Amino acid sequence: MKRRGDLTARWTGRWTGQWTGRLRRPAWLRLPRTRKEQRRTIQSVMALCMLALLPATWLFVSTEDRIGSVADAPRARVAVVFGAGLWQGEPSPYLAHRLDAAAELYRTGRIEVVLVTGDNSREEYDEPDAMRTYLKKHGVPDRRIVSDYAGFDTWDSCVRAKKIFGVDRAVLVSQGFHIRRAVALCDAAGVSSYGVAVDAKHDETWYYGGAREVLAAGKAAADAALKPDPHFLGPREPGVSRALAAPR
Repeated sequence: MKRRGDLTARWTGRWTGQWTGRLRRPAWLRLPRTRKEQRRTIQSVMALCMLALLPATWLFVSTEDRIGSVADAPRARVAVVFGAGLWQGEPSPYLAHRLDAAAELYRTGRIEVVLVTGDNSREEYDEPDAMRTYLKKHGVPDRRIVSDYAGFDTWDSCVRAKKIFGVDRAVLVSQGFHIRRAVALCDAAGVSSYGVAVDAKHDETWYYGGAREVLAAGKAAADAALKPDPHFLGPREPGVSRALAAPR
């Protein structure tokens, strides 16, 4: 019998050259056999799980007292609504619920201007314009709506709200599974915020969104710590200040 690394071989005949050996399984793939090995494996798995959940725990703790409903929202001059996809050019049901909440905030006088932020990276896909059209149909005047066409993710939307549109304080509107991340990231970007958690049906999309947030929390923690530039920054825009100055 010859051994070369993890390779074990046996020849059955001098001239036939028949191979009857097998490949040994690497040590890290073998199941733990002793109690000591099993205990170490369990401890390692638990440590990895704790590390994976630390960012999500940070999001929950840091935003605990700043999440509520439309009725709980404090008065603020600006509301920020994050994009959530289009269906055949129209806001998806999840995005429509966010826009309904923003329209209610405007009707009740809790906010004066709505900043809609979303993806317009392709000519045929325009979240901000679809959001604007929906809000106008639900009673928000066009002059009170400002569009951010480069809100490609939550961090980009928060940074652009601060640096491009000059927003220092805002009410943020999203579903419950996303709103904590939005509040934490806007805080990191310099926007003091309160999150309105919109009710949503607990369907497959809701469960997917909740599971996705566990993974997205890691990126959020990195964004908050490193503060990278957004995909597109550009010059400052006076849209919000003009909208605030417009007659109600």
